[in-house]
Amino acid sequence: MTLALPPKKRGRPVAFDYDTALQSAMHAFWQHGYEGTSMSSLMDAMQMNKASIYAAYGSKEALFQKAVLRYVQGPASFLTAALAQPTALAVIQLMLSQAAQMLTEQSHPAGCLVTQGALACSAESAEIKTLLRGYRQTLEQQLAQRFVRAIDEKDLLGSADPAVLAKWVMTVHQGMTVQATSGATQAELFNVATMATQLIAQAYSVKATVEG
Repeated sequence: MTLALPPKKRGRPVAFDYDTALQSAMHAFWQHGYEGTSMSSLMDAMQMNKASIYAAYGSKEALFQKAVLRYVQGPASFLTAALAQPTALAVIQLMLSQAAQMLTEQSHPAGCLVTQGALACSAESAEIKTLLRGYRQTLEQQLAQRFVRAIDEKDLLGSADPAVLAKWVMTVHQGMTVQATSGATQAELFNVATMATQLIAQAYSVKATVEG
């Protein structure tokens, strides 16, 4: 007598957890970039088949967008906290010192997903490149607005150019990202953050103590 085996179940694994799988996808994109992360590598990282990934998260592009949002609200959330600091110097100090820590943290890939996720990509991924550029531009605009407020509050000298200062801070932050992916240590990047903050304090007579 031949027993008929039950059909093999397809779709999501029994232990499927939306947030855990998304976290794994975020790390994969963080490590390899949008185009460098294949569907097969996502399947391996998330422990899901292709159909299940599409059913739960949408297309690869939609999954990436969700992963970036998780990154911004998770590992990179210190940027929002930095903008809320009471002085311009405290904003810069927290942003760069926390970046030094996060960019080199051993529990996840080095560097910054928003900076390096799609710097170079094909025309087919132009929307992804635009998405990440939008995140970077928004942060720069928020910094510039915060520095305008600092000038109004006599926290920065009136000679400071908020847009240029914001561009300078973003350039330091993005340079730290490249350094982190090239093997710079947390201590090395913290020293860079401290020096950058001290230079701004000296240039614009910010009345605050810079920790070093």
